[in-house]
Amino acid sequence: MLLAPDRRSALRAYARQTTRRSGRTFALACRLLPRDVRDDVHLLYLVLRTLDDLVDHAMPDADERLGAVEAWADGARPCSPETRVLYALDLRYGLPREAVRDFCAGMRDDLAGHRPQTEEELDRYCYRVAGTVGLLMCSLLGTAGDPERARATAVALGIAMQRTNILRDLDEDARAGRRYVPAEAVSRFGTPAPGRRAALLRDQISRADAYYDQGLSGLSHLRRGRRAVAAAAAMYREILRQIERDGYGATPGRAVVARRRKLLVAARVVR
Repeated sequence: MLLAPDRRSALRAYARQTTRRSGRTFALACRLLPRDVRDDVHLLYLVLRTLDDLVDHAMPDADERLGAVEAWADGARPCSPETRVLYALDLRYGLPREAVRDFCAGMRDDLAGHRPQTEEELDRYCYRVAGTVGLLMCSLLGTAGDPERARATAVALGIAMQRTNILRDLDEDARAGRRYVPAEAVSRFGTPAPGRRAALLRDQISRADAYYDQGLSGLSHLRRGRRAVAAAAAMYREILRQIERDGYGATPGRAVVARRRKLLVAARVVR
């Protein structure tokens, strides 16, 4: 089931390249991870990023590749590129299969075009596509002190980051016919159109900030990688501050945090 050493080396190099290309903020934070786990985090990212891209771009084999991962999570033998990587990681870390199943459920939500109607539905979606990543990261980084609290706060941090992504990508998603801000929030605060969404964004930013606070409170329960997780959270959270600086969506487009500022906010929390 495992790859030959030369193929493992090539796969790890490809995983690092994928992280740098598709997850630039995450790639910066990964530099702070212990060396012995860093490549495995890149491999996990590669699997999840691949599945997300297959779904996001509605690739013809998205359903089949998701199905293979779902079957592996239910005990089947690895039979696809993603499941072979997961199998190898599982041997080393004991991945939580339920988190893998739930991640796939989030991908299924996207395939089906499901759109959240309530804040609770949005939280469920964010748990599936990002809170589960926190649970998987807990396995790779290990837990200490109170493992349950570590996992609960890792889920909260994942939800915070996914809510941040949603607010950052409002216009991009709208052009693609996607809407993740709950219908009840739009009904309460008005349209998410540029120049008319300040109240909506203030509400949604406040909710994301609360999840960041909850998520960061559990860092001490990670065995290692605390500085990397803190840096990632700080850089992602800065997107919310950039949205505020940009006038709460006064003009269309994605809020972009300059690399220099990312490094500055990360340095503040890892000193």
